[in-house]
Amino acid sequence: MILSVLFFPQISFRKYKMDSYWLITLIGAVFLFLFKQVEWKGFVSVLLSDAAINPLKILILFISMTLLSIYLDHFGFFRYLANATLRRANTSQTKLFLYLYLTVSVLTVFSSNDIIILSFTPFICFFAQNAKINPMPYLAAEFVAANTWSMALIIGNPTNIYLATAHGVNFLDYLKVMTLPTLAAGLIAFVLLYGLFRRQLQAPISGKAEDIVIKDKMRLAIGLLHLGICTLILVFSSYLQVEMWKVAFFSALSLFLCASVVSALRGEVAVGLTACLRRAPWQLIPFVLSMFVLTIALKDCGFTALFAKILGSDNPILSYGLASFFTANVINNIPMSVLFCSVMENLPALLQVKAMYATVIASNLGAFFSPIGALAGIMWMSILKDHDLSFSYAQFLKIGLTIALPTLLVSLLVLQFIL
Repeated sequence: MILSVLFFPQISFRKYKMDSYWLITLIGAVFLFLFKQVEWKGFVSVLLSDAAINPLKILILFISMTLLSIYLDHFGFFRYLANATLRRANTSQTKLFLYLYLTVSVLTVFSSNDIIILSFTPFICFFAQNAKINPMPYLAAEFVAANTWSMALIIGNPTNIYLATAHGVNFLDYLKVMTLPTLAAGLIAFVLLYGLFRRQLQAPISGKAEDIVIKDKMRLAIGLLHLGICTLILVFSSYLQVEMWKVAFFSALSLFLCASVVSALRGEVAVGLTACLRRAPWQLIPFVLSMFVLTIALKDCGFTALFAKILGSDNPILSYGLASFFTANVINNIPMSVLFCSVMENLPALLQVKAMYATVIASNLGAFFSPIGALAGIMWMSILKDHDLSFSYAQFLKIGLTIALPTLLVSLLVLQFIL
C-alpha cells in the first residue's frame, strides 16, 4: 500500500482513474478469506451487529458528515471565506498567515480536515501565483491547522470517529477531554510554524484577492442550517439516546431532499447534488472494511496481544501516543486506528480510555510528520503536483520534525494532566 502511494497512487483504465491504495488492501483482505484466516460469516455478523465498533456505522457517520461539508464547498462557502480572509490581510503576509491559520482552524472543527484541504489548497495556489508570493508558508499553515484542529470534535476525522465510537465515548465526553489538548496543540503548532516561515513573511503582498460572490444563497443557507442542526443534535445525542451515525445520515438525507425540492420548484436539474455525491470519499468503504479484516487476522494469530505486551501499561498515554504516531507513518492513520483498537482490548478498561485519547491525538498530528501519515497528506501532495509545485518527502519531513513531534508531546502532556 505504501509503495502504491509513493510510486503509482492512481490506476488508469481508459477514461477512468481510481486510487490504488484501497484496491491493494482489498486484495489483501480477499486473500485472507480465501485462505480461511478470517471466517466470512463472522465478519458479516460483525457488520450487522449493534456493537459500537461496527465499521459500517462509523463509515456512514463520516461520509454523511463529509457530504454536508462537500455541499457547502460546492456552493462556494469555503472559497468565499478564504477570499474574505485574504482581503482582511491587505498587504501584510504576517496578517494573512495568521488569518488563514485561524480560518482553517475554525472551519476544520465544524467540518473535516479532508474537505478543508481539498477546498483551500487549490485556492491558496492560485492566490499565491497572482500575488507573486511563496505559497509554501500558507500551504503548510493550512495543512497543519487542518490536521491539528480536526481532533477537537469527534466528527473532525474518521480516526476520531472510529476510536471514540469503538470505546463508547459520546460527543460531549469526547469534547470535554479533547478541548485543552487541541488548544495546546493548535497554539504550539502556530508558534512553531511562524518561527519556521517568519523571514519569508516579511515581504508585502502585491496582488489582490479576487471577487467571489455566493450565487445561490438559498441553497447555501439550507446547507449551513443542516450542518448547524446536525452538530447541535450530535452534542446531545447521548442524552437523546440516539446513535450519532443516524443523526449524521438523516441530516445528509434531509439536506439532499430539501435541495432537490428547491431544484424542482425552480424547474432545475439537481446537478449540484450529483457533483457532491461524486466527490464523496467512497473509497474509504472498501479501505476501512479491508483493514478491519486484516486486523481481525492479526488479532486471531496473537499479534495484537503481543504488541500490547510490548507497549505495557505503565504509561499508556505516552507509550500508545508515540507508538500510534510512528505506526500511522508506516501504515497510514486509518489502518493504524483499526489496529490499535484491537491492541487496546488487552488493557484494563480505565487504561483503554487513556490509550484511546492518546491514539486520537497521534492519528491527527501524525498527518503532518510524513505524507504516509494520513490520506489528507496523500491528497495534499497530489494537489500540489497538479499545480506544478515541488514539495519533496525531505521538505515534508522537515516540517514534521520541526512541528509534529513537539506538538504531539505538548498535547500528550496536557492529556496526561486532564486524565
